[in-house]
Amino acid sequence: MQPFTTLKATALPLRTENVDTDQIIPARYLTAVTQEGMGDGLFSWWRYNRDGSPNPDFVLNQPQYQGSEIVVAGRNFGIGSSREHAVWALNQYGFRAVISPAFADIFYNNSLKNGLLPIRMPEDTVSQLLDLIEEVPHTSISIDLPSQTVTVPGFDGGNAASDGSWSFEIDPFRKQCMLRGLDDLGYLLDKEEQISAFEAAASL
Repeated sequence: MQPFTTLKATALPLRTENVDTDQIIPARYLTAVTQEGMGDGLFSWWRYNRDGSPNPDFVLNQPQYQGSEIVVAGRNFGIGSSREHAVWALNQYGFRAVISPAFADIFYNNSLKNGLLPIRMPEDTVSQLLDLIEEVPHTSISIDLPSQTVTVPGFDGGNAASDGSWSFEIDPFRKQCMLRGLDDLGYLLDKEEQISAFEAAASL
């Protein structure tokens, strides 16, 4: 998977709360066993009209948010089934991080295992950040994984420790995997020499 160190990008505002994995990627896409093309189904219930044409009212189709790499969402993002395809769809569309006050646990862990950075921030701050992004779509958000900070220049959201900067928590092991671009299998393969040395020593 792609390493994640720092990211400076615009964001897609998704105010909806309790977005479940079926809304992120409908069940009809679950027959796929690879990530290829999964982005085409992202938010398809909302993204397309019944005739298959793009729904101009849905934020993903609005021109001012094209090219966004961060989703700023309402609380409880990723609830519902444990489908890993939800993370695949977000990744394949081009999103690299999701900011929300709260995530479903399984979605949160699936994200970390697949290179999508989930960031929990205070609900009041997220609400004000959504206001800003809707008012100024080209707002740039900087994410620094090594320092575990999110920065929005000139915006304090009422809760910032310093001007426009917030810290976030992440499991140290998952942080190192994301920094190096390693999924679970990649991590084990990276330790192949140490594992072989241990096995050789144990057989003596």
